[in-house]
Amino acid sequence: MTSKAKILIIDDEQQIRRLLKITLESNNYTVVEAVNGDEGRRRATTERPDALILDLGLPDIDGMAVLSSIREWSAMPVLILSVRNNEEDIVRCLDAGADDYLTKPFRTGELLARLRSVLRHKQPHPEEPVVTVGNVAVDFGSRVVKKDGEQVKLTQTEFSLLTLFLRFAGRVLTHKFILEQVWGPSFAEETQYTRVYVGQLRKKLETDPSHPRLFLTESGIGYRLAMEQEVGET
Repeated sequence: MTSKAKILIIDDEQQIRRLLKITLESNNYTVVEAVNGDEGRRRATTERPDALILDLGLPDIDGMAVLSSIREWSAMPVLILSVRNNEEDIVRCLDAGADDYLTKPFRTGELLARLRSVLRHKQPHPEEPVVTVGNVAVDFGSRVVKKDGEQVKLTQTEFSLLTLFLRFAGRVLTHKFILEQVWGPSFAEETQYTRVYVGQLRKKLETDPSHPRLFLTESGIGYRLAMEQEVGET
């Protein structure tokens, strides 16, 4: 990025805000703070941050209400940071439009990695029709998929699922979101579809399907396509 990304923190815990501010500013981010949901919504409108770190347990209104309000007018990346760690809350936030979810207490290194990931969502995809992740290349113009330079045949549904993952690379996609996008709203509860078809993509595109590095499972929630940088890490 040519300029510092601006991050809005909405959290009523002063110690958390201080830790986040120190961590983010030392990593070349600009930080804006809000101590409750109402102030957070106002600052999101006036400051127009590049991303939002949002706590759910705010003193005036629930963080979910803040998320819903912001999603009415903005697609800015939102990272939920909360002590709530049950599966239901995580899925609800992701379905409502959050880009990622991290529970407290957290490791600063992981927070920075998650933040970098959600910020990539804001950046437009390149105009070139060929997208590469790891050893897999997808040519959208010809609808050709190659693994290690060799063409791999995918069904129409498999290609649609792969396209969805590439559109939201790095983002956690819930089973419900995947099903609605690929199969339609009437299939929202058919979670076995995602397991079967993700399994098919792994067999065709992963180097070792039993230890996937591309199509990652988010236990009880859904799946995430690893970013190119993650795949390249050793």
